[in-house]
Amino acid sequence: MTFGQRVTFVRREKKLTQAQLGAAIGTTGDMVGKYERDAIKPSIEVAAKIADALDSTLDYLIRDIQNVDKKENSISPALIEHFNKIEKLSYKDREHVLAVIDAFTAKLKIQSIME
Repeated sequence: MTFGQRVTFVRREKKLTQAQLGAAIGTTGDMVGKYERDAIKPSIEVAAKIADALDSTLDYLIRDIQNVDKKENSISPALIEHFNKIEKLSYKDREHVLAVIDAFTAKLKIQSIME
């Protein structure tokens, strides 16, 4: 995925129009469209504004996910996005999610011992 494709994907997930995203970052919907089509690349400052407006990370928007996923000990941008969403949950809901994650990691540890 390109920068523009990721911006489009996240913007649509957030149910924002190009005009709404443009207003949030101080530009027009037409300019957002150019970014999304990869017709032009935004400055690093504008890319950071886009990430903030989409409640995403700049890393997710600009990195080649295939290359990031192949790096040892790296966290995929998709997983980072999920962590960001989990952080916004109430304390109680966040504890439930973490308990589920703990259960799956314990299962994985037990399976690796049994092999």
